Amino acid sequence: MDSMAEQLMEALMIMALGMGLVFIFLTILIGAVNLVAWKFAPKPNLAPIAEASEAQVTSFPGIDPKMVAVITAAVHQYRAKA
Repeated sequence: MDSMAEQLMEALMIMALGMGLVFIFLTILIGAVNLVAWKFAPKPNLAPIAEASEAQVTSFPGIDPKMVAVITAAVHQYRAKA
């Protein structure tokens, strides 16, 4: 019969081996997922973005166009300060 110290040492070695294998497996899995995501990612749309002055503001029923203009000006002023 093994002594208690030998059994504890063997248990710690098995635990370290298991944790190491799980760590290696998860590292490889994360790398593979990132590689697949990079390889099959959709290509960005390179169409030119319309400038704010050219953008059309659609009006919804019940929303005053003056209120839209006021909110737009406030957002623009806030972004200019930040």
